[in-house]
Amino acid sequence: MTDPIEHDHRDDALTEARDIADVPAVELINTVAIHLLSAAAVKVGLADDPEQQLDLDEARKLINALAGLVTAAAPEVGGIHAAPLRDGLRSVQLAFREASPMPDAPGKGPGEKFTGPVS
Repeated sequence: MTDPIEHDHRDDALTEARDIADVPAVELINTVAIHLLSAAAVKVGLADDPEQQLDLDEARKLINALAGLVTAAAPEVGGIHAAPLRDGLRSVQLAFREASPMPDAPGKGPGEKFTGPVS
């Protein structure tokens, strides 16, 4: 006999796999990008409690991941979806530069290997 808890987990996994299969790629890409963008904004100090939430090391990682995703996905998702993501990315890149006690050289900031220098 199968353990009912184990069975429930398998059913949940199958349901999630079916659910994700129904979501268009553009929607998934946008959702992931928005999560990265939101987390980066918090880590560069653009949230409610910047003194407690500022973490430039974490922000750099998030911005690099976001820049890679946005740059790679832009041709796939089209301009109407990519433009706001690029704008958000640029905003957190500039906020990072402003929050950094020693700003990176132009072209060396987070995500700039994908986007080019941001100013």
